[in-house]
Amino acid sequence: MPSKAIPPARDRLQSRLLVWVGIPVLCYLVFANLQLLLQFLSRGRGRLSFLDLIRGDYIVWQGHYDYSLTQIIAVSLIFALVAWRLRAATATAAVCGGMICLLISTRFIAVPGTSVFHSGLTPLLLLFVLTFQATRAGGKRKAQAGLAESRKGRNAAQVVANLGIAAFFNSTIGWYILVRCGWFADINGDGAIVRAYFAIPLIPMLAALTEATADTVSSEIGQAFGGAPFLLTTLRRVEPGTDGAISLNGTLAGIAAAALIAATGAPALGMSATECTVAFAAGVAGLFFDSLLGATLERRGYIGNDLVNFTSTAFAAAVALLAIRFAQPYLLR
Repeated sequence: MPSKAIPPARDRLQSRLLVWVGIPVLCYLVFANLQLLLQFLSRGRGRLSFLDLIRGDYIVWQGHYDYSLTQIIAVSLIFALVAWRLRAATATAAVCGGMICLLISTRFIAVPGTSVFHSGLTPLLLLFVLTFQATRAGGKRKAQAGLAESRKGRNAAQVVANLGIAAFFNSTIGWYILVRCGWFADINGDGAIVRAYFAIPLIPMLAALTEATADTVSSEIGQAFGGAPFLLTTLRRVEPGTDGAISLNGTLAGIAAAALIAATGAPALGMSATECTVAFAAGVAGLFFDSLLGATLERRGYIGNDLVNFTSTAFAAAVALLAIRFAQPYLLR
């Protein structure tokens, strides 16, 4: 396995900074989301009882409660526990994953007849399955080459780097910042404008999840079955595991995984085909941006892999936002 250009001390510091900043931010975002959910539940009820919290909103036409808050918390706890028990994540990383799952599973639009799976939870679960299987594919080859994932699973820095941006865009704070920055038109009663107001934050969230999946799958499949990879900047053949190296097999696998994640936007998030396509294109752009960063800044020792992954998911979300800005008339159709 090729040695990393970045000094180990600098790499550890960058990863620790992601954790030191990321975990408090996640805690605050979770608190803000739960606070808003409680405000929704308390409409017309006054003081909420414990039973009210468990049952959630009453759906009149169905004649029962939706148990929305209970579903979100239960799914998040199960997600964290499963990730830890499968050794897909360390204990701290599993806790971070549980908080991210809670944020991504929260849906601020009450749609009768839907469940917790009609949210970002569905693409998140698919991401987990695809990356888990890709990480274990060709395990013997990776072990012989010194490229195998740690048996303890991914650490907290890796989880924050890959999923933190998606969680941010599905938080109340993320929505508020986008509104204040003028990414939405004003609510004026127009159905298209209302749709834009609530649907647009889901596109960068899905784009970030798409990029995170594509990056992991392309890297893991490429290392196991890609043969001799090459650098995106020079097209020169290099050893497997070299920073910024890509392979044809790995790239195609990553793009296929990105397409699967983006496709879940329609049934799970109620997104149109155009919106899903924007998320897919932004995710693929982020995948190549990740390779570009790896072949330049990471190979020169300026940044480590965790910071590359975090920046690439942020780039995918930014591309999606720019696409929304310039293609908004088409997205509103």
